[in-house]
Amino acid sequence: MSTCLHPVPLTQVTLSDTFWAPRQEATRSVTLPIEIKHLRDTGRIDAFRLDWRPGMPDPPHVFWDSDVAKWVEAAAYSLATHPDPALAADLAEVIALIAGAQQPDGYLNVHFTVVEPEKRWTNLRDWHELYCAGHLIEAALAHQEATGDNTLLAALSRYADYIGQEFGHGEGQKRGYPGHEELELALVKLYRHTGERRYLDLAQYFVDERGRQPHYYDQEAQARGDDPAAWHGRDYRYLQAHLPVREQDTAEGHAVRAMYLYSGMVDVAAETGDESLLEAARRLWRNVTQRRMYVTGGIGSASQGERFTWDYHLPNYCAYTETCAAIGLVFWAQRLLQVEPRGEYADVMERALYNGVLSGISLAGDRFFYVNPLGLDYHAYRDEMDRYGRSSVVPERQDWFGCACCPPNIARLLTSLGNYAYSTSEDGLFVHLHIAGTAQAEFSGQRVRLQVDTDYPWGEDVTITVQPEAEAEFALALRLPGWCRQPRVTVNGEMVSLEDIIRDGYAYLRRAWRAGDTVRLTLPMPVERIYAHPEVREDAGRVALQRGPLVYCLEEADNGANLEAVRLPREAEIRPEWRPDLLGGVMVLRGMGRRQEANAGSNDLYLSNPPAEAPVSLMAVPYYAWANRVPGDMLVWIRE
Repeated sequence: MSTCLHPVPLTQVTLSDTFWAPRQEATRSVTLPIEIKHLRDTGRIDAFRLDWRPGMPDPPHVFWDSDVAKWVEAAAYSLATHPDPALAADLAEVIALIAGAQQPDGYLNVHFTVVEPEKRWTNLRDWHELYCAGHLIEAALAHQEATGDNTLLAALSRYADYIGQEFGHGEGQKRGYPGHEELELALVKLYRHTGERRYLDLAQYFVDERGRQPHYYDQEAQARGDDPAAWHGRDYRYLQAHLPVREQDTAEGHAVRAMYLYSGMVDVAAETGDESLLEAARRLWRNVTQRRMYVTGGIGSASQGERFTWDYHLPNYCAYTETCAAIGLVFWAQRLLQVEPRGEYADVMERALYNGVLSGISLAGDRFFYVNPLGLDYHAYRDEMDRYGRSSVVPERQDWFGCACCPPNIARLLTSLGNYAYSTSEDGLFVHLHIAGTAQAEFSGQRVRLQVDTDYPWGEDVTITVQPEAEAEFALALRLPGWCRQPRVTVNGEMVSLEDIIRDGYAYLRRAWRAGDTVRLTLPMPVERIYAHPEVREDAGRVALQRGPLVYCLEEADNGANLEAVRLPREAEIRPEWRPDLLGGVMVLRGMGRRQEANAGSNDLYLSNPPAEAPVSLMAVPYYAWANRVPGDMLVWIRE
């Protein structure tokens, strides 16, 4: 078993549609400048000067390095496709500071260099040394690939070598592994770039060692003089370290950590041929996507621990669904997709991208959500905060967070989005995401250019013009989204029978392709009512609305407050309507519903007769676009 697909490089893909291209432009022109300003203002970048001293305020935090690293990665991806002298200058300054902070032995972490140097590697369970190392490695690889400058990659390769000396099964080495996973997948990336097997071996060690007995986190706690049982009741599910990874059947604990671990598991399995590791990833995938994932592609239902809870527990108003978790789900889905091209992986990747990820950033690119609930009683929430003086994030988009993992994480995904759209196999080219633009692909010694024209996700038609350098036979594999019931395909105007060419959600068009051959993919997008599994108790008797890949919601701005008083009759017609003047241009959904009203002349809390109802015109907007106007109530799952 090995990776059978390879993503078309980011630099060979251009997105020019009216949906994603504006978001990439906003990321380049608004998000990245805002983020580096916050990184500077909060001291995260200057921390790499290593001039903090005991007694000074604002000591560098244990995960500050990762915030800067993700911004570096996002900036590098942006430069790879859109040269920008000002961004390049900012990036060069940050790169020099990071590389200059490396210690003589190769170690590179600000907090444990200037704040608590005596505690290096003493608490892998709680602190983020190895997590930060992973993000720094990913940033270094992105920077080198974008600019050709080896400064940061040389430093991080040296750091990876140092980590390899510190951890492993050898005499004098620590048997530890990351408390917050991320390094595993970064090391596989480093192996693929350099060809140095030791990096893959180290990634494999970290994956294999996790959860083994005697438990390393118990041993390191005892070495610090701590009682292991005093930590969260010794619940190592939070860290996905309760069992060796091959014995895990359910997604447990901190959702972001889980996504990075599962991504690393797939990477290691792909490179080593470890079928047992891949099968464990498949089991976990089924558990997440069939029992623990929201309709938006959000994951991690509980705020306490930012974690998974139990099967079918998917509350709406208190859904945590961290932006970073949905991003991690995209990473994991893409990796599984490269190992075995199955439409279910691409479907989830698309669902998360268009809904659970994109909701995490404003349309302007300047404000963010850390959590992404599926329902909000805005006024009650604000009243509660004001009345009791509780410290909590206001349910409105924020310009930054004290724990700032999400803003630079979404920036690095949006700037690298082209890397998720296409893949090549030994004799074919795969189209995973339907986005207008171009792709230049090479496989089997031939070069092929695709020109894609579409207004997806609003429009149903995708036109692909194939331009091989010379006539060549190969398979063009088009993803047929799982939400589409009756897709149609023509080649040069002739209808193609899909019956015998569909495999695992892809239509394989094999033929001798000539320059100018045109494929037209039609994906009918009727409005669909979505119903949850009966075990999802909070969604019983409710319906969600979806058109194409987009999940919709009601907002107070269009429908008034107290959206729980609204119901959508099952027989009500729902029609799409294009609104170029709204939210940057969106397809809204309209229909007639019913709204409960208080019985006239009565202030009684409880009555024996049902409340009166009145007809009401309802309008739903795409979930990703909510909270971009006036603050107010929001609801995805509507009473039916």
